[in-house]
Amino acid sequence: MQKPKAIPLYYWRRLSQLACLALFFFLFINTDYAGRDEIRYAVNILFRIDPLLALTASVAAGFFILLMLPALLTLLFTLIFGRFFCGWVCPMGTLLDGSRVLMKSKVAAATRRYRPLKFHLLGFLLVGAWLGLPLVGLVDPFSILVRGLALAVDPALNALSTTFFTFTYQEAPAWVNSLTEPLYAFLKATILPFHQNYYELALLSLAILLLVFGLERLERRFFCRNICPLGALLAVTARFALLRGKAGVKCGSCRTCQDVCRMGAIDEQHQISPQECTLCLDCLHHCPGHKISFRFGWWRAPRPAFDLSRRTFAGSLALGALLPFFLKTRTLARQADPRLIRPPGALAEEEFVGRCVRCGECMKVCIGNGLQPAFLQGGLEAMFSPVLQARTGYCEYNCTLCGQVCPTGAIRKLSPAAKKKEKIGNALFDTDRCLPYAKGIACMVCEEHCPTPDKAIKFREAVVQNSRGEQVRVKQPYLVDELCVGCGICETKCPLAGRSAVIVTSAGESRNPDHALPTTGGMGY
Repeated sequence: MQKPKAIPLYYWRRLSQLACLALFFFLFINTDYAGRDEIRYAVNILFRIDPLLALTASVAAGFFILLMLPALLTLLFTLIFGRFFCGWVCPMGTLLDGSRVLMKSKVAAATRRYRPLKFHLLGFLLVGAWLGLPLVGLVDPFSILVRGLALAVDPALNALSTTFFTFTYQEAPAWVNSLTEPLYAFLKATILPFHQNYYELALLSLAILLLVFGLERLERRFFCRNICPLGALLAVTARFALLRGKAGVKCGSCRTCQDVCRMGAIDEQHQISPQECTLCLDCLHHCPGHKISFRFGWWRAPRPAFDLSRRTFAGSLALGALLPFFLKTRTLARQADPRLIRPPGALAEEEFVGRCVRCGECMKVCIGNGLQPAFLQGGLEAMFSPVLQARTGYCEYNCTLCGQVCPTGAIRKLSPAAKKKEKIGNALFDTDRCLPYAKGIACMVCEEHCPTPDKAIKFREAVVQNSRGEQVRVKQPYLVDELCVGCGICETKCPLAGRSAVIVTSAGESRNPDHALPTTGGMGY
C-alpha cells in the first residue's frame, strides 16, 4: 500500500501565516470594551513577543521588563530556525505578501543597495533608547500596523458601516431591513468597535502604514528588506542559526530560486544568506532540479550578503548618541506642557516615554475616547504616545482598560479602587467664558457629570450682572482640588462651542511630586 504524500513545508508556512494573521485580527478586534471592565484575552501578546520592543523598552527602563519575557522565546527560536518569525509569524509580512495581488514591483531584479539601512536604523534606535530618545515605536512593524488600524482604519470602517446601515434602515424597504438589521447587529457584536472614536494624527498614522505598502512598488518586501529594525535584530541573531539553506552548486544559468525569493536572500553564486532568508521555502518549492535543501548543523558565521560600511554605521550610532542631548536643550526640557496629561497608572514621564511603544492599544480601548496620540507636546521622543485631550473625550471613572492592554507596563495595571484615587490632573474654570460667571446664566452641566462620590465641583451663590444689565443671583461652580481626579469629563461636556470654560491640566498629578498643587484650604477656582 502506497503511503500518502506528506504535505510540503511550503504549504505549512502559508497555513502558519494565515493562522497568525487571523490571531492578530482576533486580538485586535477584542482590544475593545465588551460591557465589562476586563479584557478577556492577552490582546497585547504579539507586542510581547517582539524582541526589538522588549530590548529597547528594557534599555530605557534600566532593567529587563518581565512582561516582555515571551520575546526571549522569539530570539531562542531564531537561533535555531533563523528568521522564521518574518516568514511564518509576522502579520505585517503576511499582509505585504497579500498586497502583491494588487501591486507588482517596478524593479525586476533585487538590489542590495539599501540593505544596510535597517542595521544603521537599529543601531541608532538602540543607542537613542539608552540615552533617552525612544523612537522605536515609530518604525516597529507591529506598532505601525496596529496604530494605523486602530487610529484610522477601524474608526473609518465603523463610520462607513454605520452610515450604510442607517441609510438602509431609513430608506430601504422592509424586506431589505429584515436582512441588513440582523447583519448589522452581528457586526456590532463581533467586529465593529463599541462606539465611534475620533483620533488626532489618524491621517498621519494611515499615511505611514500606506507608505509601507506603497514601497512594495519599488521592491518586494521593501520594508522588510531595507527598513524594518526588528528584521535587522533578527538578522543579527539569525547569523548564528542552526538551520541553514543550501543551494545547488551545478545549477548553470537557472535563476528560478533568485527570481522567486521574496527577500532577495540568494546571490549570484546561489548562496543563501541566513541574515536575509525568512524560511518562506519558495526556492525549495519552485526549484526545478530539487537542488535546494535546509539542514541543521554547526556553521561558521557567513560573510555578509552586502557591504555594511563601518564608518556609516558608526555615524548612525553617533547620531543616536548626540541627538538626545540636543533635544535636552529645548524649552520642554525645563517646563513641560501643562496639557500633557497621561493615562491613570502612567509611570514617571521619562520612564513612561521610554517604555511606551506607541502601539495605540490604550487609545483604541479607551471608553471615553479621551486618549489621543501626542504630536510634539512632549517632544519628538513622545510622539504618538497617549495623552488625555479632555475636549475630545474623557477618562471613564470606573475604567482600568488602558493598563490592562499596555504591553510594557508603561501604564500600570490598576485595580478599580486604586484607579479612583489616581489623580492625573486638575480642573480650573475660565471665568471669562463660564456662563454663570461671564453671562449670569445658570449652568450645572459640569457638576452633573462629575463622577466622584463627593462632587469635586460645588457651587456658591453670587449676584452678577447679566448681558441685559440686570442683577441676577446664580450658582457659580468652583473646584475642590483634593476631590478632583482630572478625568476631564467636565471639559468634555461643557456646552460652550469651541474652547471649554473648564480646562484640565496635569497640575497635581499623582505620578509627579513636582506638579503638586499649592495648599489652598481645599478650594480652587
